[in-house]
Amino acid sequence: MALTPAQIRLVQESFAKVEPIADQAAQLFYDKLFEYAPDLQTLFQNDMARQRQMLMSTLKLAIAGLNDLDLIAPVLAKLAIKHVDYGVQPGDYTPVGNALLWTLKQGLGAENWTPELRTAWVDTFRLVATTMKQAAYPEFQSPQHAEEE
Repeated sequence: MALTPAQIRLVQESFAKVEPIADQAAQLFYDKLFEYAPDLQTLFQNDMARQRQMLMSTLKLAIAGLNDLDLIAPVLAKLAIKHVDYGVQPGDYTPVGNALLWTLKQGLGAENWTPELRTAWVDTFRLVATTMKQAAYPEFQSPQHAEEE
């Protein structure tokens, strides 16, 4: 799965609009994540203010690196493997993605959350999540790859 230059531009430009409210966005994200998947709250035993900062800095790095996926793939792989040590399971990526999309819609406003922007973010999250799951869970196959066999 590849992102188009237009999708990358949309994602990067929209994330830049959310950055000024980074802590508020991260708070919304975690609140929604724990609403979607309350069991995930047990994975977060540390300072949530620091966790919110780490989330936003990781998102910033990943979004900035969309122009060169080969550069960010090793970073995402390392992050994914670390998340396994925290107890993250492959299925946990779904509520994370859903919480991220909801948060972006809130942060950007419904009037700016166009179908095109939503699709760009969905495709971006799928790409990032697939990259991470393939690194962290050797048995994982992307849905596209599994269909080819």
